Amino acid sequence: MQYSKLGSSPLEVSRVCLGSMTWGVQNNQNDANEQIEYALEQGVNFIDTAEMYAVPPAPSTYGKTEEIIGNWLKTNAARRDELIIATKVAGSGLNWIRDGSEITGDNVELAVEGSLKRLGVDHIDLYQLHWPNRTSPHFGKHHPNHFAFSNVDSEQQKAQMYDILQGLERCVKAGKIGYCGLSDDTPWGINTYLSLSKEFDLPRMVSIQNEFSLLHSKDWPYLLENCVHEEVAYLPWSALATGLLTGKYRNGVIPKGSRHSLMQRHGNFRGSELTHQAVDAYCEIAKTYGFTPAQLALAWCDKVDGVTSTIIGATSMAQLKEDIEAFSLTMPEQMVADIARVHKQFATPF
Repeated sequence: MQYSKLGSSPLEVSRVCLGSMTWGVQNNQNDANEQIEYALEQGVNFIDTAEMYAVPPAPSTYGKTEEIIGNWLKTNAARRDELIIATKVAGSGLNWIRDGSEITGDNVELAVEGSLKRLGVDHIDLYQLHWPNRTSPHFGKHHPNHFAFSNVDSEQQKAQMYDILQGLERCVKAGKIGYCGLSDDTPWGINTYLSLSKEFDLPRMVSIQNEFSLLHSKDWPYLLENCVHEEVAYLPWSALATGLLTGKYRNGVIPKGSRHSLMQRHGNFRGSELTHQAVDAYCEIAKTYGFTPAQLALAWCDKVDGVTSTIIGATSMAQLKEDIEAFSLTMPEQMVADIARVHKQFATPF
């Protein structure tokens, strides 16, 4: 297993981050225990969760994933230091989480307390803002004029960010969180937080996790360049594009129990005709070079300059083993060229 520095923090995280959002719906406690044990055996030391998990989010499953991780930690207390635990505070839109309110400094403190209790730990290594209060170009909103940046009151947003940083600082000073990060944000969001942190001596954002895959590479080059030069770790989520890049949804197949067989909070907007054409092409390249389609997608993501650690998720041990193995595979030069050719053809397939 290879390791990378988590942005400007001193933490060294594995190039593989174990995602957990299926634990509590698609996976049970025993499944999670087995995944955690196997990941640790392979050298994975980084695990990502969120207060709103499991997915799809619902009042009945709110906090369930953190509880599952907490149950494992309860029976493996001596192994707490083997894990760098990352979790997230939910933003607005879910009325069963703080009445659907936006992220504020006070809400950060409330959410941290809840996560600490569910996880059964005295500190969280990386605490992230799950999505910004303002609308951002994520979850299918990345095409021009889907919404208007010019309608955003930037001074109001800065005031909210300052308040959030103050809440994070209170948690850091209390020893409840170690480092802070972003999710589903933009270069403006990163740089505004960094500027406020520097001006007011507040906690610095050390990471950002955004959707990034062969089917959704909009963060290259501008956001990734920003991350590299500002020492902000880049953590891709959905590197398999909600499973599309495994090839399991080809020809209209929707396997029972798969993510696409469940309710999709934002709709299944990724499954366009162009997406399926791209997936077919990547599957053929994978077959040519003896990779599985999932391994091709993950190996490609891992090799993108600026990527720190790729968040993976699996609903079976076979999938987890296949995924982790991808990070030790070497892609031949011609394979890289073949992937680049298809990627250029299907740069924005959804």
